[in-house]
Amino acid sequence: MINHTGISRREFMTRLGLLGTIAISYPAAVLAERRQSNIKRSLPVWLEEPVWKTIAQVQETLFPAAEDIPGAGDIGAAMYLHKAIENPNADGEDKDFIFRGAGWLDELAQQRYTRNFVQLSEKEQEKIIEETVQTTAGRNWVSMLLTYILEALLCEPVYGGNPAGIGWSWLEHQPGYPTPPADKTWNQLLQRRA
Repeated sequence: MINHTGISRREFMTRLGLLGTIAISYPAAVLAERRQSNIKRSLPVWLEEPVWKTIAQVQETLFPAAEDIPGAGDIGAAMYLHKAIENPNADGEDKDFIFRGAGWLDELAQQRYTRNFVQLSEKEQEKIIEETVQTTAGRNWVSMLLTYILEALLCEPVYGGNPAGIGWSWLEHQPGYPTPPADKTWNQLLQRRA
């Protein structure tokens, strides 16, 4: 279970700065090719649900792509989060909190702009998130999403994020060996014990 108390702004900025200092630009051509192939693939049905559209857009706003830098979509942040919170062994509190937060965000977007979060401009979305983090619950919600985004960036691809090791390549990280096969992941092993 993830701690809902969040981390301090200073600690978050320190961690983010550390991530930035170890990151070397991922080749732009490789990212452009990967983004083009992602467009061609069909989206999972669940990603068409309004709550997941909102969550995926928030992830992209929190971890945007740049020419040489993979964004939330590139690292499969929504896919990773979906697998993590929809897993039968997952803590249901995280899922409830994440879904409630997406609802709060849409309510705030409706109050401020009379549109849902995904319908807002990039600047409007940033303003809504900035306003959200002014509350303790909002700050904890954004902190939780950032935690899952960073997990997606760094995880073993078999868990749903970091497709083809894109995060590792960007960070020039050499993963450990052996990598787990799909039938030997932690959640599969837990299901066998039950």
